[in-house]
Amino acid sequence: MFFSIDPNNGIAIYEQMVRQVKFAVADGVLVPGQLLPSVRTLSVQLAINPNTVAKAFQLLQADGVAESLRGRGLAICSDAVGICQKARRSLLEDRLRSAISEALHGGLSSKEVRRLMLAQLDQLDGQVATVSSVQPLPDPV
Repeated sequence: MFFSIDPNNGIAIYEQMVRQVKFAVADGVLVPGQLLPSVRTLSVQLAINPNTVAKAFQLLQADGVAESLRGRGLAICSDAVGICQKARRSLLEDRLRSAISEALHGGLSSKEVRRLMLAQLDQLDGQVATVSSVQPLPDPV
């Protein structure tokens, strides 16, 4: 499992972890029934506080994405794919809406905003690592 944690991006580390797990499930990188690494293992691999990992895992359980399997650990739920695809779309729509609103509020026309967005999309397309194209962490034992 891959995580790209940036402590300086303004998003709490536990929230980055939750988003990245949801995106990985939505993209099919994590599948229902797959076990997540333990809190201890993940906190060591990412060099973050175990409480941060535990908080992310608790949120994933509360959102219906992961479930605790007695004696085995935390696994992706059977209906997590739909939940995660919906969450990914909603998050991205909100972020795009915010950026577009700011641009329009700043005086740009919708035509200018569209041109800027398409230019950025063209520039970034194929240049950004996706959850399915990165080196995963080792599977839990």
